[in-house]
Formats: sequence, structure tokens, C-alpha cells
Amino acid sequence: MKKALYVIVIMILIIAFCVSAFLVARYVLEGKKQADRYEDLANIKNQAQTSAPTQATKPSTATEPSKPGFEVISDPTVEGGILLDYAELHDMNPDLAGWIKIEGTKVDYPVMQTSTNNKDYYLKRDFDKQDSVRGCIYAREECDLDKPSDNITIYGHNMADGSMFHSLMSYTEKSAWDYNSLIFFDTLKERHIYKIFAVFKTSANAGKGFSYHQFVDAQNETEFNDFVTNCKNLSFYDTGITPKYGDKIICLSTCEYTLNNGRLVVAAVRIS
Repeated sequence: MKKALYVIVIMILIIAFCVSAFLVARYVLEGKKQADRYEDLANIKNQAQTSAPTQATKPSTATEPSKPGFEVISDPTVEGGILLDYAELHDMNPDLAGWIKIEGTKVDYPVMQTSTNNKDYYLKRDFDKQDSVRGCIYAREECDLDKPSDNITIYGHNMADGSMFHSLMSYTEKSAWDYNSLIFFDTLKERHIYKIFAVFKTSANAGKGFSYHQFVDAQNETEFNDFVTNCKNLSFYDTGITPKYGDKIICLSTCEYTLNNGRLVVAAVRIS
């Protein structure tokens, strides 16, 4: 009897090990496949960008004092005003809304957006609309990227392999901000640079956290200032930067695991 029980336990452990090994292997292989796909997409973008000349105009008045020389770039576009970089990618998937990049991190991805009828569509789908645990980086459906909205919330998974928005976790330490505080976020029609002004965590549970994602357009200056104040009060450290009414903000949002249903948010203001 004991021997039979022992055999059963061993068999269960073997099955559990095999299932776990299969799941890990599938996770790793999917990660490699998706990383290769994003590299292909980036190559398409970069080749289109380098194949056409650009013309620099006078420096922007919104330049960052510590990093002078940012320029307003006149870029070639295609019909509809889409930047040439993104024309082919947009043809491949019309849900493409832009591209986000943070130097020195793995964040270098297309940004997707759907209508409110397809909320969180890319939470578990890749660029090719196939099922994926990594999903895509995507903008909140209510946000207007062309106008743009006062605040654009951009979501991405916090993946254990370091992909998607996992790199944002490093910004809980000011040393990461000191090293690089700039975010490059292009829409389909314009290129912009943002500077991080606050990094904070909060709960996504209703009534228990800061609903940063629900702030899209300020009704007045007071509402805008209240939003900025909340971001800065929750921030892990003081950046010395305070956006003013009329400035444009992006909030990069990913999962955070020290809180119940936690979120880590990197808030940045447009500087160019």
C-alpha cells in the first residue's frame, strides 16, 4: 500500500514537473518570438526613417536647459499626414498609434490604440492581433493622441523577462532618473520628447488608490494642478519639475506587486 502511494506521489511530481517545464519553455519561446517580431518592426521603422532626408528648423523654445540643441524636425509624410517612418507599419495594422522609446532600457515599442468599443484589446494580443500573454503597449482608448489630451495613459505589462514595461521599475530609484529622465514618444504625425516629473505606485482597486488613468482632459486650471500635485505627492522622489496648466502629460502604467492590484506609474511632461 505504501509502495503504491509512493509511486502515485512520484508520478504526480513528474507530471507537475513536465507541465511546469512545458509552460516555462512556451513562455521563453513566445518571448523570443515576440522580441524578434518587435525587432523586425523597429527595422521597418528605422529603414523608412533613414531612407528619406529630414530638414531641421530652428531650435524649439521648449528645449531642456540641461540638454540644449533639441530641434524641431520637418519630417516627410505620406497621405493623411502620417510620418514616413510609420506608414508601412500603419498599413500592416491600422491600430498603430505611435512609438515609444526610453534610451538605456528595453522600452522601444509600437503603441497601439483602439476605440472604446474594443477596450483593452491589446492587453493580451500582439501587434499581429494574435493571443499573447505579453500583449502590446497601448494607449487608453479615451485619450486623443492627435489633439492631444492633457494626459495620455499608456499601458504595458511588467514581464519577468524584462520586456514590455518592466524597465520602468528601475525608476523607483532616483539614480535611474539621474541617468536618463527622457521619454521619446511619437504619434503617427508628430515627434515629441517628454521629461519624467514623478514616479509613484498606487492601487488600481476602486476607491483605494489614485485614479490617474481617469484624468484625460482638465476642465480648468485647478483640476490640472490637482492632478499634478497628486502625482508629485505620491512620487518616490522630488524631480524638481512641476508641469504647468497647458502642458501635455503622459503616464506610463504597469503592474506593481508590493500592493494589492498595484500599479507603477511614470509621469512625464512634454518638453519638445
